[in-house]
Amino acid sequence: MFDVVIVGGGLAGWRTAENLRRQEFTGSIAMVSDEAPGPYDRPPLSKQILSGKLTLADISLAKDDAFSAADVTWVTESAISLDVAAKTISLASGESLTGSSIVIATGTRARRLPFSAMDDCYVVRTAADASSLRQRLTAGGSPARVVVIGGGFIGAEVATAAHQLGHDVIVLEGQVRPLEGALGTTVATWLEPLAASAGVDLRVNQLVSDVRAHADGALDVVTGAGSLIADIVVVGAGAVVSTEWLQSSGLDISSGVAVDGYLRAAPGIYAAGDVARFWYRGEQARIEHWQIANDHAAYIAQHLTGRTTDEFSTLAYFWSDQYGAKIQMLGHPHRDDEVELASGSLEERKWVAHYRRGGDLTGVIALNNPRELILSRNLF
Repeated sequence: MFDVVIVGGGLAGWRTAENLRRQEFTGSIAMVSDEAPGPYDRPPLSKQILSGKLTLADISLAKDDAFSAADVTWVTESAISLDVAAKTISLASGESLTGSSIVIATGTRARRLPFSAMDDCYVVRTAADASSLRQRLTAGGSPARVVVIGGGFIGAEVATAAHQLGHDVIVLEGQVRPLEGALGTTVATWLEPLAASAGVDLRVNQLVSDVRAHADGALDVVTGAGSLIADIVVVGAGAVVSTEWLQSSGLDISSGVAVDGYLRAAPGIYAAGDVARFWYRGEQARIEHWQIANDHAAYIAQHLTGRTTDEFSTLAYFWSDQYGAKIQMLGHPHRDDEVELASGSLEERKWVAHYRRGGDLTGVIALNNPRELILSRNLF
């Protein structure tokens, strides 16, 4: 019996344990993760790790003595079910863990597509994924043809790193333009030229039906417009929320684990990070941002230790480094919100724009303008 059992060893899970200790919590903590001990930061995987600017050691979240100081019992297992009433986690090994409180922080995993040669394609979600792709991209020899399926944030970041390493990169995007689903038509249109300016071949309206392996090791990427021969294929088709193990729990897991204003899915059971569908400015949302996971963890630790009785509140923030540019966003606007250029120049590729819905500010997005974005926090 543990005082707190955290399921998931990523940012949200680790920060919860770390913050509990900072709040002088002296109870027992267990952390269940299907990755070996050693929590790490995921955003650099598709950026600095692939490009070689950082190593896996650099992105550890528990450097030096932090891991031992947190006094966490790390269980390298997969959780397969949760008994909500008993607060008991069943593990793939047949064993179980019970906690006075449970924190669900299982996050998401990379979406895999039903391609014939999906096992020969790469995804970038874990340290092992990034290490494997980095090794392939730096194997030497002549430049490879790298085809990235999906032009979203991960796809663009992978394409940027591969191009920086000297490879011929083609990005196949299924929408009319990349990022339209996340940022709306206006902003996506402003950002679309970035790929070409960085030397990356971006092709839109490309629906990939299959990837097939050749006897010589090459891959055939089949689209409605024909096919491409690639040396390396990376699939950046979004993420799948990791809630399958909760199917029998009785929790609301449609589009993530639904929680109340205190991040509770049920009495004594919390959810944090990418897996949580929480209340954000009057509506439920599941927001896959590093900062959200960090803020969830800090709040849950405070709530568990009685340091706060207020409901959770935050201002969403994310960033992406792609095609030699920095994109940053405050807030969580809808794709169909109105957009206006607030300052800067599209031609100079340094600007700030505001999203509004019903006259209310819902988001601020900046391209290569971090200072003004930070100052924009006051607008909320």
